[in-house]
Amino acid sequence: MLPADGGGGGGGAARDLERGAGALKRFQKHVDNLLTEFESGAGGAKRVAAQTISRGSFSGAGMPFAEADGFFSQYNRVHRELTALSRSLGDQIELLRIGVHAADVGFDNVEEDLRSRFHRIQTRLGRERREHEKHDTPHGDLPGGNSDVRDVDIQDVG
Repeated sequence: MLPADGGGGGGGAARDLERGAGALKRFQKHVDNLLTEFESGAGGAKRVAAQTISRGSFSGAGMPFAEADGFFSQYNRVHRELTALSRSLGDQIELLRIGVHAADVGFDNVEEDLRSRFHRIQTRLGRERREHEKHDTPHGDLPGGNSDVRDVDIQDVG
C-alpha cells in the first residue's frame, strides 16, 4: 500500500513539509538578497531618480532650439518611466518576499504591519497597472498598433 493511500511510510508527509519549508526559506533568503542588491545598485529607485539632466545641457539655457526641447521632453518622460519601473520592480520583489514568508508561517501568522504593507503595495501596483492600461496606446507590432504598415496585403509582400 502507498503512503498516499493511508498505509505505510509514516512520516513521509512531514519530511516533505520540512523540505518544502526549507526550500521556501532558501528562496526567501534569495529574494531578500536580490531586493538588497537591487535597491543598493544602480537600478534602485533612489539612484535612478537622482540621475537627471537640465534643459540647458542640450543647447544652453534660454536658447530657442525646438529639437533640444523635444529631446529634453522625451528624456524626462523616459526618466519618469524608468523611475516608476524601478520602484515597481522593487515593490514586486517585496511582495514576493512577504508572500514567501506568509507561505512559510501561514498568512494568519504574518505580523499585521507586514500584512498591511503587502496590501498597500498590491493596491498601489494594481492602481498603477490600471492607469498605465488606461493611458497606454498601441505601438509597433502590437495588434492594431503598427502605423508604419497601412493597408498592406501579406500576399503582396511574399
